[in-house]
Amino acid sequence: MIQLPYIEPVFRPPSEARSLILQVTNGCSWNRCTFCEMYTQPQKRFHLKPQEKIEGELAAIAETGVPVRRIFLADGDAMTLSFRRLRLIMQAINRYLPDVQRVSSYCLPRNLKNKSVGDLSELKALGLNLFYVGCESGDDLVLEHVNKGENFETSLSALRKIKAAGSKSSVMILNGMGGQRYSHQHAINSARLMNEAQPEYLSTLVVSFPTGTDRYQAGFGGEFEPLGQTGLFQEMFWLLDALELENTIFRSDHASNYLVLKGTLSRDKPRLLHTVRETLERPGAVKLRPEWMRGL
Repeated sequence: MIQLPYIEPVFRPPSEARSLILQVTNGCSWNRCTFCEMYTQPQKRFHLKPQEKIEGELAAIAETGVPVRRIFLADGDAMTLSFRRLRLIMQAINRYLPDVQRVSSYCLPRNLKNKSVGDLSELKALGLNLFYVGCESGDDLVLEHVNKGENFETSLSALRKIKAAGSKSSVMILNGMGGQRYSHQHAINSARLMNEAQPEYLSTLVVSFPTGTDRYQAGFGGEFEPLGQTGLFQEMFWLLDALELENTIFRSDHASNYLVLKGTLSRDKPRLLHTVRETLERPGAVKLRPEWMRGL
């Protein structure tokens, strides 16, 4: 396989491990969330990749003859591209790699504000049909503290638009995002957002600070108190208990999670709640991921 000219670092969802990563933008156009350090390096300043370069990379891949079934559009904000640019990219993918079965992308809710359901339906017909939406929380106050630039209603609007277009959404919620003070309302309002949106996939990650908490603390006025393991598990119990999902694949198995949980909601809700309750009431009864194995 040809080595594409990536601007490192490049991030992708765990489920895209076998996908071709096609970098159509660099960095993130928002890049102000205090919990995110993915695109803070100087070389990751946001810009769009010219269409001719994208097509050149697709042509080079096609020449290798290596079959490509899935493509992930990087970086963190590919959906900020206009509908016209996204359509050109998808048309090029179909032209050079006609065997591709699925194209996916990260998606900020604001990315869809100026895209209609019809636009998303046309992109779906071209193969772009899965969006990883970082809602992070359904609580407006928590979202304000972390400078997300979104709220409950903007997130819900984007998720409903994706569903109306016939595409799928994979939503991420950050366990521990509100700290001790806002833990309960973060869990309850995140569940409320998911209940109204009914995403196809839902995952939780634990908020992490590999380079320190100074920037994050500033958004909370210096009053952010991170959750320990017990607090994280209690918040997870509140979230699961409040979720009323019809058929959502749930995963809490990212490397940042201490407690690995997998299931389909609502079918597996009693089992998942039992596991979390056991973890809270009988420390050591459920195997946890050791600290040295955790990461982003």
